[in-house]
Amino acid sequence: MSTDSGLDRRKFFQLVGGGVVVLVSLGPDLLWAQDAKRLYPEDFNAYLVVGDNGRVTVFSGKIEMGQGVMTSQAQMVAEELGVELAAVDMVLGDTDRCPWDRGTFGSLTTRMFGPALRAAGAQARLVLMTLAGEQLGVPVDRLRVQGGVVTVAGEPVRSVSYAALSKGARITKIVDRKAVLIAAADFKLMGTSPQRLDAQEKVTGAAKYAADIRLPGMLYGHVLRSPMHGAKLSTLDTSAAEKLVGVTVVRRGDLVAVLHADPESASKALTTIQATWWLPDAKPDPDSIFDHIVAKSAAPAEVVSRGDIIAAKAGATRVFETTFQKGYVAHAALETHAAVAEFKSGRMTVWASTQTPFPARDRIAQVLGLSGKDVRVITPLVGGGFGGKSAFGQAIEAAKLAQITGMPVQVSWTRAEEFFNDTFDPAAVVKIVSGVDQACRISLWDYTVHAAGVRGTTLAYWMPNARIRSAGKNGDAPAAVRTSVHPFGTGAWRGPGANMNVFAAESQIDIMASALGVDPLEFRLRNLTDSRMIRVLQAAASAFGWKAATAPSNRGFGLACSIDAGTYVATMAEVKVDAVSGRVKVVRIVCAQDMGLVVNPEGAKMQIEGGLTMGLGYALSEELRFRGGEILDRNFDSYEIPRFSSATRVEAVLVKNDELAPQGGGEPAITTTGAVLANAVFDAVGARMLRLPMLPDRLRKVIAAKSAV
Repeated sequence: MSTDSGLDRRKFFQLVGGGVVVLVSLGPDLLWAQDAKRLYPEDFNAYLVVGDNGRVTVFSGKIEMGQGVMTSQAQMVAEELGVELAAVDMVLGDTDRCPWDRGTFGSLTTRMFGPALRAAGAQARLVLMTLAGEQLGVPVDRLRVQGGVVTVAGEPVRSVSYAALSKGARITKIVDRKAVLIAAADFKLMGTSPQRLDAQEKVTGAAKYAADIRLPGMLYGHVLRSPMHGAKLSTLDTSAAEKLVGVTVVRRGDLVAVLHADPESASKALTTIQATWWLPDAKPDPDSIFDHIVAKSAAPAEVVSRGDIIAAKAGATRVFETTFQKGYVAHAALETHAAVAEFKSGRMTVWASTQTPFPARDRIAQVLGLSGKDVRVITPLVGGGFGGKSAFGQAIEAAKLAQITGMPVQVSWTRAEEFFNDTFDPAAVVKIVSGVDQACRISLWDYTVHAAGVRGTTLAYWMPNARIRSAGKNGDAPAAVRTSVHPFGTGAWRGPGANMNVFAAESQIDIMASALGVDPLEFRLRNLTDSRMIRVLQAAASAFGWKAATAPSNRGFGLACSIDAGTYVATMAEVKVDAVSGRVKVVRIVCAQDMGLVVNPEGAKMQIEGGLTMGLGYALSEELRFRGGEILDRNFDSYEIPRFSSATRVEAVLVKNDELAPQGGGEPAITTTGAVLANAVFDAVGARMLRLPMLPDRLRKVIAAKSAV
């Protein structure tokens, strides 16, 4: 890995010119602080510049992929600095202009990077207020600021603007995130929902994504793909393509590509290449994969151990043993992976749709044999990522081709390439042994997960005897590769691993409640001591209109809880099940979240609504079809994501908790979707689904098996 930060402070000051510059040093509470300090010991986490025109420029390594962080980050800075939101300019994901950042994932932007931005804004405000006090001849505590104008309290005619204070100044401050922040009660921007900064350009079509970038002389590159993962090229004949006018053929190691100034001509040229492949055995498949995963996984490692599992099992009034399964899921983002690369004067610039611009830069530098300072990655707006754009294979391909040809090159994956090259949410298996005592309280929890990792295994319920074991991670590496466990690459998928773990755990909770004849909500409350989760559950129940009943009640009501990214979630759903067709119609969903201080309420609700709607896919319809390393789904004609016809009414309830710093918002809601719908299906028809997705054929078989008993 390259250890060149790409931008030192001196160069940064040269770029921004005069004004007030604030840097935030890396703190120990940052998730990746140790990595950052090791790689970039003199780099800082946030840059903020107040220019002599009064405008504020924020340089953030985070990227905007529809989640709204361009706006929420600007809100935090504007609030602390005392300027209008319209006065803030955001520069995102540019490795030449922004401080190092590990990437945009894990619902980390607001809860981990937000404090640094707020501290930078508060420090800049203090610097400017001090300058204003000197100029106006009054102590700082007599000053007030609004809209970037500092006035003397009670004497509004005595004022000076931030622009005037910054003119001719060259002030640099480093803050360690301990600056005094504005209290929630005094917020003017945070806690409101202004129009998103990127709204107009997205609505009008002016927004630029990686595939929209055009450079003079640019070629379109199409890469030869193998028919299945694990295949090896045996023979290759590119003579026909080489005879086509304007076509450039490239073969460098494993990379075989054709390029042309016209994308359709490049695509047609690719079809003329004759290739034969050695193909590995085509196994396993979607049904045999679960036994394969358990057999090929390493021995489970113990991550939680409390009490005495053996004694608890022997002393339990009832013991429940269940195995849960979930198949592979594609990211299926609307925007396919795309990149444009230009190699000029020994320096590579890449415009890429990626969630990880800095790791992409370092990897490109390594592959091309360049210094990190000689590679720049710019991230335009990204059309959905969900973890899938943590990988950046298309950027490497474009950079290689640009270096080889000496021309700007665009590589934009087709939908079929997207499905083939995607890193999939891994198939996984969870085995649970649980038990209860005479008071219907959980006395035993023995949990083993294969291939989904441990995210989502932390439950709010009190369990005196608990063991959690995990075999294999959830495959969330930025460049995940094919392994002996999985026949193709796996990687992070919105709420990595938690969707599977919450589905299993919350289904098991419902199984116990039903067997004991206890209402699902009552059973959860009986086993909770966490006041925060109790409050969220009660908020969801109130909004939903929950009435106590033992499942199955034929109402189609379901409930599931989760703790994810610091956010507490309680989701309730109502479904209707057609027992003949096996189809599930989701009537409504209510989701309550305590996510601490909410920076942008409408943005937070949109994330809840989007997460739950996306979750309908992995719960009801999305499962990758494959034969070994052969991907059978290559488009939306066979891979069914949620459609408008399946969209449902979602009510998002934000449980107020301003005393807690902002927590994650992009992923928590989706983690409950599989569980809440499986529980609702059971309540409707008494059929317990132990495998996701709940495809119609599977549900029909489970209903038939129940009826036959």
